[in-house]
Amino acid sequence: MTTPPLLQTLPLFPLGSILFPGGLLPLRIFEVRYLDMIGKCVRNGTPFGVVGLVEGAEVRVAGAVTERFHAVGTLAQIRLCETPQPGLMQVECIGTQRFRVHASEQQKHGLWTAEVQALADDQAVAIPDDLQHTAAALRRLIDTLEERRRIEHADGLRLPIAAPYRLDDCGWVSNRWCELLPLDAPLKQRLMALDSPLMRLELVSDLLARSGIVD
Repeated sequence: MTTPPLLQTLPLFPLGSILFPGGLLPLRIFEVRYLDMIGKCVRNGTPFGVVGLVEGAEVRVAGAVTERFHAVGTLAQIRLCETPQPGLMQVECIGTQRFRVHASEQQKHGLWTAEVQALADDQAVAIPDDLQHTAAALRRLIDTLEERRRIEHADGLRLPIAAPYRLDDCGWVSNRWCELLPLDAPLKQRLMALDSPLMRLELVSDLLARSGIVD
């Protein structure tokens, strides 16, 4: 097996939320370190890395604890960037590939950069019969959201799930439920870092049953 290449000096955005491959990430950017980072990513068409915070805060405050973050994160590709006023950006990103941080460094102005290694994408795994209820429940939720948008004539309303809908794939279905369920960040991080999409969906199925969403 060929080792994925190292990506040099990838800019990082430590967040309290977890980004999954295929997931949508809206951001409101006002810190100078991230305004500069997003501007460069937009100009160059390059992604940045989202990593879940272990310690510290998303917004830099004088005297606050230095951020610590998980070693496994997800690349974020910017697909929409608006500047409604000077010093403010509204960005929408989509998660692409997971990566593992090998070395990180914080720059003088506070931005983290890292040398990372790309992790393999989830293998396409068909949803087994005993887990089909997870996909069916997600389909019903998507239909409900789309119908609400139609009734309210809210064409500009962005759904929390991006098409195309891969409702026959273990990884895609499990990732979308991980985003939608009210799970704490450490649990979402563990689920995102799992290499087996089938195992991730099995755990999600248990969580759906406990929450009463499915029988």
